[in-house]
Amino acid sequence: MKKILFMMFFILLGLYILVSILLFFFQEKLLFFPEKLDKSYKFQFEQAFEELNFPTEDGIKLNGLHFKTENAKGLIFYLHGNAGSLRNWGAIAKTYTDLDYDFFVFDYRGFGKSEGKLNGENQVFKDVQLLYDAMKKQYAEDKISVIGHSIGTGPATKLAVTNKPKQLILLTPYYSLADLTKHYYSFLPTFVLKYKFETHNYIQKCKMPITIFHGDQDKVIYYESSYKLQKHMKPTDKLIILKGQGHNGVTYNEQYRAEIRKVLI
Repeated sequence: MKKILFMMFFILLGLYILVSILLFFFQEKLLFFPEKLDKSYKFQFEQAFEELNFPTEDGIKLNGLHFKTENAKGLIFYLHGNAGSLRNWGAIAKTYTDLDYDFFVFDYRGFGKSEGKLNGENQVFKDVQLLYDAMKKQYAEDKISVIGHSIGTGPATKLAVTNKPKQLILLTPYYSLADLTKHYYSFLPTFVLKYKFETHNYIQKCKMPITIFHGDQDKVIYYESSYKLQKHMKPTDKLIILKGQGHNGVTYNEQYRAEIRKVLI
């Protein structure tokens, strides 16, 4: 009997180690679903925009889109979700330009026309800071509103902590990626995650106003994540639950559009 128990133990231990190794080396494929675009691809949107490329210290270029309005109130610096490319994310710009805000969004490494490959959260943080610094050359920080969507909420909150934007807006955020992993896949080891994105640790250090939007029908990032984050926020910060809203399409939700108009004053 003891031999059988020992065998079962070592089999389970071996499986755990194997899963840990696979998760470490293949987590980018589990977390990110980029659409690659040819360098010759021509973006087409309803309003005028400028396509920009930003060289990084390690010699690659990150691709971004900058939409401008007349007499802009400020800039929306937008960190998008874990799938697609600027081909589809650029379409949401109109929601914000209609509110008289300029809008900037970029593709992470390996997305769209952006070069390189993702390799850990510190690399993401560094890229985000590089692009934010580029926008600060055109806009005063008290005119920049940072918006993070889904996977982009962790880096957006980290950016807000280390800078001084006007406000931080999070759409469908997670408490942390480790927490999200445990919620859906409790058997997976989280210590091997290269992308911890500990939003709960960053958010409690944010001094600017924070607004969170989360759909109560979100099946990707459970909406109780936002209630957990709220415990780390200032009393003056806001959590707005969107009734009947799933994970995707938040930007086009009528309740969101009405509320974001009040937030972006």
